[in-house]
Amino acid sequence: MPSVLENYVILEVGVPRRLHFTDHGFLRKMITDPVTGEGASRNTLVFMVDRLDAHEVKAQYSIIAEKHALQFEPYLTDKSYRDYDFIITKIGEGFRTSWSLQVIPR
Repeated sequence: MPSVLENYVILEVGVPRRLHFTDHGFLRKMITDPVTGEGASRNTLVFMVDRLDAHEVKAQYSIIAEKHALQFEPYLTDKSYRDYDFIITKIGEGFRTSWSLQVIPR
């Protein structure tokens, strides 16, 4: 279910979402470690999203998992992700989470 404000894209397990990105950045964020409950500082890859499924939005898609961030590495240097839509499906949870990525030319 989409969030009320839709400021952030949050994936649900098994539900494909189609996203288009306009820009990206690397940010250091404080998170709560789900195992220890303690605060921790982590690097994140953050995309600005202007399309989510068939809707115009102004949202962010934040990635903390190295494995998922590496899926976008070929598109980052020249920002060629702007030329594509990405259908992303979250698979599994916790330490077993992976992401299916389908790249669709615009």
